[in-house]
Amino acid sequence: MAETRLIQGRYRLDDVIGRGGMGEVWRATDEALGRRVAVKCLKAPAPQHDREFVRALRERFRREARVAAALQHRGVTVVHDFGDWDGVLYLVMELLDGHDLSRLLERNDHRPLPVGEVVDIADQVADALAHTHTQGVVHRDLKPANIVRLADGTVKICDFGIARLGADIGFTSRLSGSGVAMGTPHYMSPEQIGGEPMDHRSDLYSLGCVLYEIATGAPPFAQEDTWGILVGHRDTAPRPLRELRPGLPVFFERLVLDLLAKDPDDRPADALELRRRIAEAGPVGPERAGPGAGPGPGEPPLPSWTRSMVTGIKAVGTRSPAGPSGPVAGLTGAWTTAAPVPDPRPADEPRGAGGSCAAEGPRGAGGSAAVPPEPDPGAAVPGGGPGAGAVPSGPPGPGERPEDPAALTARFRDAYALGRAGRWAEALEAYGTVAAGRARALGPDHPDTLDAHYETGIALGRLDRPAEALEVYRELAAARARALGPEHAETLRARHGVGVNLGRLARWPEALAEARAVCATRTRALGPEHPDTLVSRREIAVALGWLGRWTPALDHYRYVADTRERLLGPRHPDTLAARDDEAHCLDRLGRSAEAAGIRDRSGTPRRACRTGGR
Repeated sequence: MAETRLIQGRYRLDDVIGRGGMGEVWRATDEALGRRVAVKCLKAPAPQHDREFVRALRERFRREARVAAALQHRGVTVVHDFGDWDGVLYLVMELLDGHDLSRLLERNDHRPLPVGEVVDIADQVADALAHTHTQGVVHRDLKPANIVRLADGTVKICDFGIARLGADIGFTSRLSGSGVAMGTPHYMSPEQIGGEPMDHRSDLYSLGCVLYEIATGAPPFAQEDTWGILVGHRDTAPRPLRELRPGLPVFFERLVLDLLAKDPDDRPADALELRRRIAEAGPVGPERAGPGAGPGPGEPPLPSWTRSMVTGIKAVGTRSPAGPSGPVAGLTGAWTTAAPVPDPRPADEPRGAGGSCAAEGPRGAGGSAAVPPEPDPGAAVPGGGPGAGAVPSGPPGPGERPEDPAALTARFRDAYALGRAGRWAEALEAYGTVAAGRARALGPDHPDTLDAHYETGIALGRLDRPAEALEVYRELAAARARALGPEHAETLRARHGVGVNLGRLARWPEALAEARAVCATRTRALGPEHPDTLVSRREIAVALGWLGRWTPALDHYRYVADTRERLLGPRHPDTLAARDDEAHCLDRLGRSAEAAGIRDRSGTPRRACRTGGR
């Protein structure tokens, strides 16, 4: 490519910062927004591929890029834009200020990294994988070159959705004479080598290979020839890490060896289990890792980059602002993700978050979330308990000292754990304490303060106190509009909570109006196919159903289902939930045969109908 080129009249390619089998990565300038970005230009398909193959490949690229762009998490590289320009497929991503783990090993003469850094990398990558796996996305080519550590210690995974394209185009490594497309041999799972079905546990195996290498200085199977490496993955037990590096913690060696189990069933069940085991082991102290490698005595077991982090406005979708300094174009998403909280309501009750896409995680333990799958602000659990909705804020009184931010973060995590355990009254009281403390220490409109108010609203909803939750979300929406603007994703999330709780109060005309207003703004600000926009479309359908207007509700349910199927695939949990909504709506319209056809195709059981709407 020419040394300077303008893509789509917007992205000016400045200089190449990386080359690989699939193409080039350029440092570039987004001239429309005046920010620095990275642009990955994929190589064109080989000439022997026919026109139909190329057409299918480009459609596959668009689908994979949309999936990658929908992943909103601090540990996943943000995808701003993608397209096809002059026969070249390209992705526009945030420009990262850091080095991938492969480069870090090279700069360290392939000596292992400090133990504290290794454990921190393991925790952050597991956190990112926990998020992506719950979205039904498997990386398939996790390796040191695809994991970047930024200057502030943040770890990011790159190239989601693009690794599979490499196999289609023919750029991946191949076994000599076999014709079997391969990934990167040093980090491939046994099932990937054998061409067997793969799931999220294949990524866990690859992560085990990465951790083994950065902890010992060499991958688990370091034979000279590709065949020897693959046979090692398939048939040979890896050498215990402590034989190569006696100073490694015993728990960490056991964890990595479990990740490297040949049988996927013998590995940790998921990335959340991996994070739990790291957290249970506690901080890696200097006696095991060397000076400065881990938190000191009494420090909370948080990733190192949270120690001095100040939360700011997060980048969202294609409207991401430039980062506060340097070439990092904004860090998005929650930095920690927990397993979805089971929804206690019957399947035919209204869900503000769109069925299975509801997933709640602590949003204020060091940074507010951008746009992960939206929690249901109106979910209810019978019962009640102490706690206030809106929490008063202000400066400390005479003789009072502002609460320590680290202590408030720990309290926030405790509150979240209480909610996960179903102890919502205690969680509500804890969130109120955190909100009041953060308001005094950080200010009433600080993002972390507002996050605590958001969780307060969720707790009130879980306690079946929608009137109080409604007031919390109204105040929160006004505060976020002041701090972030009326079209910011977090402002719209608060307004979504307003609409859900209006519905909980059976104020369905008002709920419908609010859902339509939020949907219109999200369509304009985020795009019609953004996950949050689809959540709002579904909320419109919910309100229409409760008002008995099933025909227009069907149009919205069907749009959501068709869009999710096109973007995520027919078997994705969110797609199946949307198809279930569509079938239920058809049942309400007396079109049971069509509903049965949808259920037969999607494999979802018939929902028990109730007299109310959805």
